[in-house]
Amino acid sequence: MKKGQEFTGQVIRMDFPNKGIVQVEEELVTVKNALPGQVIRGVVNKKRGGRAEGRLLEVVTPAACEKKEGVCKHFGTCGGCLNQSFPYEEQLRIKEEQVRHLLEPVVTEPFEFEPIQPSPKESEYRNKMEYTFGDEVKEGPLTLGLHKRGSFYDILTVEDCRITDGDFRLILTATRDFFAEKAIPYFHRGTHIGVLRHLLVRKAAKTGQILVDLVTSTQELERTKECLAEYVSCLQQLPLTGTLTGVLHTVNDSIADVIRNDGTTLLFGRDYIEEELLGLKFRITPFSFFQTNSLGAEVLYSKAREYVGETKDATIYDLYSGTGTIAQMLAPVAKSVTGVEIVEEAVKAAKENAAYNNLPNCHFLAGDVLKVVDELTETPDIMVLDPPRDGIHPKAIEKLINFGCPKIVYISCKASSLARDLVILQARGYRVEKVCPVDMFPATANVETVCLLSKLNAKQHIEISLDMDELDLTSAEKKATYQEIKDYILEHTGLKVSSLYIAQVKQKCGIIERENYNKPKSEDARQPQCPPEKEKAIKEALKHFGMI
Repeated sequence: MKKGQEFTGQVIRMDFPNKGIVQVEEELVTVKNALPGQVIRGVVNKKRGGRAEGRLLEVVTPAACEKKEGVCKHFGTCGGCLNQSFPYEEQLRIKEEQVRHLLEPVVTEPFEFEPIQPSPKESEYRNKMEYTFGDEVKEGPLTLGLHKRGSFYDILTVEDCRITDGDFRLILTATRDFFAEKAIPYFHRGTHIGVLRHLLVRKAAKTGQILVDLVTSTQELERTKECLAEYVSCLQQLPLTGTLTGVLHTVNDSIADVIRNDGTTLLFGRDYIEEELLGLKFRITPFSFFQTNSLGAEVLYSKAREYVGETKDATIYDLYSGTGTIAQMLAPVAKSVTGVEIVEEAVKAAKENAAYNNLPNCHFLAGDVLKVVDELTETPDIMVLDPPRDGIHPKAIEKLINFGCPKIVYISCKASSLARDLVILQARGYRVEKVCPVDMFPATANVETVCLLSKLNAKQHIEISLDMDELDLTSAEKKATYQEIKDYILEHTGLKVSSLYIAQVKQKCGIIERENYNKPKSEDARQPQCPPEKEKAIKEALKHFGMI
């Protein structure tokens, strides 16, 4: 197959998170958003190193299990949901298989892989949505919703969205219609001209409290402010099942297409909602991190608490702590719990929540984990890690390992990042005990994973003594540097080899190398692979230096 060639084939599986593997005669092609069992038509848009990647053109034949009824009308066009057309049991099977496929090859010893835990609700489960203003077609009418799949500019008003409840849909439609009537322009992501940027909506699952935050630029600010009282009145008149608790206006002049707080004004009510999880109460502000599936979060944190085990009189570190949810669930019988979070607003909310729940042994520090851990001097009994999607910073993970904590519970929102970090943790003396996927995001490609690790306890192992004269140190003494290997190969073969090629061959030969962190962030990026003739030369050099 070559670039630009069209093909038709069946999707035989889907790799994490959304990479359909399509069988085309004797070749395999990776096609994003192609679902297992579908027969699809695509076009090759990249061919490199014998691997082909394609773009989905159409689904020729749906998978046998796909349903036609009960699917959102935006499905397939909106960039949100991936497998909403599949029965929920099949969604769970795919996600469990993906996590297993990523972790089993990197875990070095037998471990318990528990069945995936489902979300209590398959639809209308989200407690937060960030909508974007724009248009669906160039110079078309105002829209408010989510990006079209694969598009930076086109926005769909997702009034039929099934992962949110009716209150979100009412607020979405009313907001779009209100500002369309006022003829206030949206902020164009190309020209950076305009006013309306985003609409942030939060709704607590347990209390039903709703918080709405309108995000605009400061362009035509006076004209915008003239509309805001009427906009609040419009929201108050909606037949909501929940309670409108607060309405805010945030200004943001950042060029980036993200919600950033350059100043917030309270228009109505208060600037937070209250949610309940596992018997505790939490105040959630517009920009603080909180799991977007409240009922699913109870499942996730229950599993994490189960893995943590006994906390009586324990010293616990909760790193990447957000609003302190996990810390407070572990605090009641612990000696102390220290949370670290980079978002200052989240730390402020965590401190308020700890006081609200009468947990004086909870302490929270604002800052990057990489830097703040230097201020922590006590060795924890338990460490809970809940990092962002990219996982733990390579320099931070070394500092965390140096604590020598006997038990780590790692909560991951991206299984591929977890797999990478497990390689490092195991190489430094940790053993994977248990793993359990938890589905927090039905109909999407995302899945959470909880992992329990324990550190080797020297007291449980026998000690042996060896006479140093009995050891053959020849091979150890002959460990060559990369430059020595390069020089040897150049002298004997005339070939020039890179450090990357040497590292790849070392890994193939079972020589443990530290993880290479100087790699592209994109999952789709490819590193050059060592050619066979250079691989042979490197192996000969490794043999010469007694390394294999």
